[in-house]
Amino acid sequence: MADSEQRKGLGAWGESYARDFLLTLGYTIIERNYRSKTGEIDIVAEDNGCLVFVEVKTRSNRRFGGPEESFTARKEARLIALADEYIQKRALQPEDWRLDLVTLELTKGKKPEIQHIRNVTNS
Repeated sequence: MADSEQRKGLGAWGESYARDFLLTLGYTIIERNYRSKTGEIDIVAEDNGCLVFVEVKTRSNRRFGGPEESFTARKEARLIALADEYIQKRALQPEDWRLDLVTLELTKGKKPEIQHIRNVTNS
């Protein structure tokens, strides 16, 4: 399997794992893999009346840093633009919305290490 195919497979697995994790926290999943010309939102969910846009990062090693390190100010800005676009296209008027980050680190023979950062920002 080519590297890009492996990354896509790992990413899809991570998004499914993150979805299941968020469900255990009481989130309602609204949509997965919202795509537009601007980019992609991994998971759109609702948490106690708050609309939540979730970025999922999965890593099988730290060769290029931990998964949380890939959430840059540029990525945050792109997700904010995507969230605004999503809200406008769906004609939503949420009282509140936020960005969450779910990171997964895989180590052979161990349960995935998961971290959930609510209302993630680079500021």
